[in-house]
Amino acid sequence: MKTVNGTIPGTYEVLENRFSGDLNSAVMLLKHKKTGARVALISNDDENKVFYIGFRTPVENSTGVPHILEHSVLCGSEHFPIHDPFVELAKGSLNTFLNAMTFPDKTVYPVASCNDKDFQNLMHVYLDAVFHPNIYRHPEIFKQEGWHYELKDRDSDLELNGVVYSEMKGAFSSADDVMERQIMNTLFPDITYGVESGGDPDVIPTLSYEEFLDFHRRYYHPTNSYIFLYGNMDMGEKLEFIDREYLSNYDYQPVDSEIRIQKSFDQPVEREILLPVTDEEEEENGAFLSYNVVVGESVDKELYTAIKILDYAICSAPGAPLKTELIKKGIGKDAYSSYENGIRQQYFSIFSRDAQVSQKEEFLSTIRGCLEAIVKNGFEEKALKAAISRMEFQYREADFGSYPKGLVYGLQILDSWLYDDSKVFWHVEADATFRSLKEKIKTGYFENLVKTYLLDNPHCAIVTGIPKAGLNLKKEEELKQKLKAYKESLSEEEVLKLVEDTKNLKIYQETPDSEEDLATIPLLSREDLRKEILPLYNRMEEVDGSRVLYHDVFTSGIAYICLSFDANHLPVRLYPYLTLMKSAMGLLDTKSYSYKDLVHETDLYTGMISSEVGLNLEYDTRKTTIFFEMRCKVLYENVAKAFELMKEILYTSKFEDTVRLLEIIKEFRSKLEASAVSVGHGIALVRMNSYFNESGAISEKLNGIDFLRFLQDLDDHFEEKKEEAVAGLKEVAGFLLRPENLLLDVTSPKDTDCGIEEEFIKLKREGYTDKPSGEERGSLPVVQKNEGFKTSGDVQYVAYGGCADIEKMPYSGSVPVLKTILGYDYLWNNVRVKGGAYGCMSSFQRNGSCSFVSYRDPNLKSTIEVYKGLPEYIRNFSGDEMLMTKYIIGTLSDLDVPLSPSAQGARGYKVFRTHMSEEILQKERDELLNTSVEDINALADYVEDAISAGNLCVVGSEGEINRCEEIFKNVENLI
Repeated sequence: MKTVNGTIPGTYEVLENRFSGDLNSAVMLLKHKKTGARVALISNDDENKVFYIGFRTPVENSTGVPHILEHSVLCGSEHFPIHDPFVELAKGSLNTFLNAMTFPDKTVYPVASCNDKDFQNLMHVYLDAVFHPNIYRHPEIFKQEGWHYELKDRDSDLELNGVVYSEMKGAFSSADDVMERQIMNTLFPDITYGVESGGDPDVIPTLSYEEFLDFHRRYYHPTNSYIFLYGNMDMGEKLEFIDREYLSNYDYQPVDSEIRIQKSFDQPVEREILLPVTDEEEEENGAFLSYNVVVGESVDKELYTAIKILDYAICSAPGAPLKTELIKKGIGKDAYSSYENGIRQQYFSIFSRDAQVSQKEEFLSTIRGCLEAIVKNGFEEKALKAAISRMEFQYREADFGSYPKGLVYGLQILDSWLYDDSKVFWHVEADATFRSLKEKIKTGYFENLVKTYLLDNPHCAIVTGIPKAGLNLKKEEELKQKLKAYKESLSEEEVLKLVEDTKNLKIYQETPDSEEDLATIPLLSREDLRKEILPLYNRMEEVDGSRVLYHDVFTSGIAYICLSFDANHLPVRLYPYLTLMKSAMGLLDTKSYSYKDLVHETDLYTGMISSEVGLNLEYDTRKTTIFFEMRCKVLYENVAKAFELMKEILYTSKFEDTVRLLEIIKEFRSKLEASAVSVGHGIALVRMNSYFNESGAISEKLNGIDFLRFLQDLDDHFEEKKEEAVAGLKEVAGFLLRPENLLLDVTSPKDTDCGIEEEFIKLKREGYTDKPSGEERGSLPVVQKNEGFKTSGDVQYVAYGGCADIEKMPYSGSVPVLKTILGYDYLWNNVRVKGGAYGCMSSFQRNGSCSFVSYRDPNLKSTIEVYKGLPEYIRNFSGDEMLMTKYIIGTLSDLDVPLSPSAQGARGYKVFRTHMSEEILQKERDELLNTSVEDINALADYVEDAISAGNLCVVGSEGEINRCEEIFKNVENLI
């Protein structure tokens, strides 16, 4: 496709129109003549079509008004006047992406779909949402999504609630998130980046309804809009629709939304902030040290990419000089850098986590010394080449996982478009940039960037996070007293008014949408749905006595390789060492390389080499199987080098280097502890599942709190346990990395001759041959523990579930439909809408396991009661053909997401490992497509059987878990 598909309507002015070789697409830049709305098009053959409309939304305070508005405009509009069109679309659309995003200076509403009719529907609903939202007619939306006082009756305690309020309480409970926000606020004190666009929980309740509406009036106007279309569609038809239905109804209106520049500091500034920890956590070694500098503007095309290269070469890459120095000196357990380039003024940060406050000066002097040495002696040439090679591979592969390619391109163009209308496609067309930067490696260009931006830059902030025990408990008590005092200050009439407002909000939330209003949401029919499963591309062959599983798909010259070792015979006592080995592989010296050189070689010659532990639930045996997997993606011409590197890592890694091993353990522990607090739903779910089935117990040993405790103990007592650790790692390697355990998995077109089989034979013959001990695997006990794990956070992650008897009640294709129903009706309405939690999720496995977990939840006991009400809801669920069609379509949208070549291969591998087949997958799809209300009702016994045992695990705030201590068998600190 050399030109944009379709005829551009005369209501738009064409500013740029050309073919982009970098994107293999036609690109066009337009302006709507009447309103000045900006429009960018990328036209190509990609069926995964993307649309978004975005607005520049600078803020002056931390009330979170753009974030609350982002939630609220999707709660009904003029043409779609129901409570939650977003949920209705999620139920009944084949979308491949459906969300909205608040950034520090913009708000974006993107959708994607492969179905033309569905894509049109999504565009229509989103455009109506942003331009004609129900927020002016229903103040309850602001209360629900933003904040409100909650008073159940005259004698109850006054509370604060709201979805965004709860979400940001969770965000402000994470030390990483707090540091990130405070760094940005400190570097840009006089502009929009100096306040919190997402909302500070302490400030959110100061936002008034009128201020909220004024923000929409000011910024949600076509003149301030950025419209993006991507993919294979008639662009002229879409543009005509957007003009006819929306833009033509407005006139040009000047909007002052410019993102202003922060004046540089005269000298660096220092700031100390407090970070919450529980009373039992260690304060001394929990500090965050950070060094942060502003590094130009994102509209500087070359600088935008060059700083990414510096990030890698200085600190991000394992073995990078600054990272190595900080770790060697014991300044924190983890050292790393980050680069924020999604705002107008970019900034670069260097961190030491889990450090001591007293180490701040040594931290700063180490940074300065290392950077000065780089300026004086120059970068290692291979480090810069590896950084560029790594980025260029990612750029050409353009595989963004579950995110549509067009969405990532669309968001990236905003990194320049938002600030300069003439530089729209700068960062998505990067071929010339990579060529230029390669040529500058030996010119001193990168060293000069270090001197200019990282060393001699007065626009610098040194931000120190100081852990303070009981900080959140104190804030919680202060808020409680403040609310109590406020309630006592009210007259009797005002108190009763709050009670009435609380009831009215509940009535609004519980009042069902009329059938007439629901019918306004456009809906596909079951006839629009594909009946067949996505095809599998599995072909099994035998090479040198080993199985090789091929996936014949087009990969643009990239081979996706997986070396899969059977770990099912590994003794249970070695499970934690398996995870540790997985994490250490590629980060240790080998026979031929230092770990730093190994990282550079990997990035120079491959797109990635990584290791993981795969867990699979077999369909026929219902057993959980375990595999150690080393994965690589590589251009065909570098296959031999890739196998050489994998062979080095697998068979010559120096586990006995205990100095390096301890560094890896400390860094791993630090990251695990941070994620356990900020995204506690994952660790709560794994722990809860371990109470009732073997699969959960295995996951707990490999990835859960048990593994975290193992890592903490190993770190705290390393001197006594280092020999045991080395022996454990070597024992795991001896058990697993053997020729008889190995399967090769390859995703690449059939008959591609790039030497994979020959190199595989060489690698296999290097494997361990000494016979491992005859020790049996052993078993893991499954014990209901019902635990509460206390954190310094302000919110809860409440996990609840169990296992149904699938001998009596087999799993069927209707179960995923039930998951969709719960996610967008019962759990959504009761845990999120009424309860104020940011989210609630469910999981159903083919072995009968049923799990439910809330995310950033202000509640605990009331959420458990919601879970207990699941069987009754399912038993009484009712709906017509249209409703069931919605839920079936919504379920398929998750199953039918377009897959990249690597994802197609991974799907085929997963099907093989789980003993599934196309016949089984098709049977379940047929059951899904034919799901009836009666099929859903019949699952009530299935869920009731699963949750009847009452398995419960909560990761949550110290105060709330202490208040509910009686419901747990055990309570302890998570960290």
